[in-house]
Amino acid sequence: MRLNRTQGAAVTAVALALLFAGGAVTVATGGEEAPRTPVSLSADAGFARDMSVHHQQAVEMSFIVRDRTRNEEVRRLAYDIANTQANQRGMMLGWLDLWGLPKTESGTEPMAWMGMGASGDTGPLDGALMPGMATDAQLDELRKADGREAEVLYLKLMTEHHRGGVHMAEGCVQKCSVDVERNLAQGMVDGQRSEMALMADMLRKRGA
Repeated sequence: MRLNRTQGAAVTAVALALLFAGGAVTVATGGEEAPRTPVSLSADAGFARDMSVHHQQAVEMSFIVRDRTRNEEVRRLAYDIANTQANQRGMMLGWLDLWGLPKTESGTEPMAWMGMGASGDTGPLDGALMPGMATDAQLDELRKADGREAEVLYLKLMTEHHRGGVHMAEGCVQKCSVDVERNLAQGMVDGQRSEMALMADMLRKRGA
């Protein structure tokens, strides 16, 4: 049921994104030139694409741990992360639609818009496309874990995931040109840092 609610919220977020991101393509009035629509290789488009992928894995991990533990504190955190990041993902995909840009850019490495390649010449590390993302092996480990083991693994993986997400969001704060997107990125920085502090406390409670 929570999955359906989250999916519904994401759909709503897309509609809101189309309204609030309209400032990027507003027709000029009063002799003022309208802001330019971001191009496909811009920081705005790159951040929207990459953070959407990054967020999707956070949502996936959160639903995995929800089914692997009965601890209400961890389940509540997982639900909050899944709900927040699904909504934000919907907004970013909505912006790409509004800008008439593809959701993937062939031939471009993740995080190239930040002036860096996530994987270099070696390719992604076992499915981890960007810094902080869990590998396929780590996701399999989380799926097999139960109880406290699943809680600790989730909290550790999500802490690293948030750390990578904060780095990327800070890049958008510096490089993105659309105000509403830059504001969203700053909100991610603040929110995920707060959750990292909470997860550190939860790990201490579990002796980890």
